[in-house]
Formats: sequence, structure tokens, C-alpha cells
Amino acid sequence: MITGGAGGLGYALGAHLGGLGVRVALLDLEAGSTKEKAATIPGAIGVAGDVTDHESSARAVREVMERWGRIDVLVNAAGITGKTALKSHEVPLADFDRVMAVNVRSCMVTTRLILPIMLEQKYGRVLHVASIAGKEGNAGMVAYSASKAAVIGLTKSQGKEYSETGITINAIAPAVILTEMHDTMPAAQISYMTSKIPMARCGTRQEFADMATFIISPACSFTTGFTFDLSGGRATY
Repeated sequence: MITGGAGGLGYALGAHLGGLGVRVALLDLEAGSTKEKAATIPGAIGVAGDVTDHESSARAVREVMERWGRIDVLVNAAGITGKTALKSHEVPLADFDRVMAVNVRSCMVTTRLILPIMLEQKYGRVLHVASIAGKEGNAGMVAYSASKAAVIGLTKSQGKEYSETGITINAIAPAVILTEMHDTMPAAQISYMTSKIPMARCGTRQEFADMATFIISPACSFTTGFTFDLSGGRATY
């Protein structure tokens, strides 16, 4: 199950996994577009739900369980940047709260629902999509940076909590990978973020999909609570 699966990194990963023969459930807010995107991936299904809301997410999880009877992998790729190119005193609190809900609360909502399923299976892989902004902080993106730092902290805690259960819980921290999310950001903000990447380029969706596929695979069996960097050399720790 991939949240935010109808676009951006979530869809890129879903399409990649579908091509490998993995059964994929794309979870996103709008039913029509989610089902349309799922129809482009072999064997995939589209499920509508609000990942910030427990009951809405619970219905989506039940729909997947009724269809397949198990969930081996959860990827939390749903995310928004919120308003950017603003200093902290200029950021509307409602916008800050919305970013925290979509980027952080959603990870808590979905794992609370799906971890019991994985515990019963004695196996599972959880991947939270964080960001290099969560490690270094991007000026003009205080809500986004704070939310992704919280995702990294959540990953560290959850990884330890379930370390002896057959479940691994990791995060991935990309630098700039151009998706629909970035289309709404000012060009100056994108330039600022890209200028910090030593490789002097953006990452690709395929590079994200390749790394994420390893993290959620059975081969990644002795790493948990860890944040994998996908930053073109920007990460320093």
C-alpha cells in the first residue's frame, strides 16, 4: 500500500513495483484519479482515503485486506510542501498545521492501522518518505522541514519498537526530485534547494524507485530505524 499513490514519488514507485509483478494498492484522496492511475499499473488497485483521518484510512485498509488478505509493505509517500518562500513569522498557522497533518500525522495514522496486521503476519516493511530538509532545514520551508524532521524521529522510534518482530521501519530522505509537488513552488525556491546538491542536479523518480524498492524488499533485513539518503551528496550525516 502506497499513500499519495496517485502522483509524484508514490505513483513512480507504484509503477515500478507493478512492473516487477508486485500487487500494489495506491491510496490517495480523490477516488476517480486514484483509480485511473491504478489502471495504468498491472494488477494495481486504487483506493480513496484521507490519510490524516483515522476512519477514512481504516476503510481503505479494510478494502485492501478484503481484496488480498494481507499487507506486506506500507509506503507513506503522501506529502505537501505548504506555503514556501516565507519566513516563519509570515507562515499562516493553519498552513503549518495542515503540512504537519499530511506529512506526519498520516504516518502515525497508517502505521497504527497496518502494524497490527504485520505483527500477525510476523513480517512487514514500512517506508516513510522524509526529506533532506528534515535533516538540514530549508529556509523558506519551515513547516515542511519541521514535518520531515518529525518523520525521521518517528522512524527511529518505530524501528526500535518493532525490531524483533520481523518488521523493519525505515525512511528515505531525498533531495530535490522534481514531481508535481514542486510545480507549485517558486523557481527561486527550487534553485536554492538544487544549489546545495554537490552533484549539481536533481534526482530522478527512477533513482527514488530503485532505492525504495531495495528498502522494502526482503533483502533489506538487518536495517531498521534508519534514514537512507538520496541527496546527490548533500547529506553530511
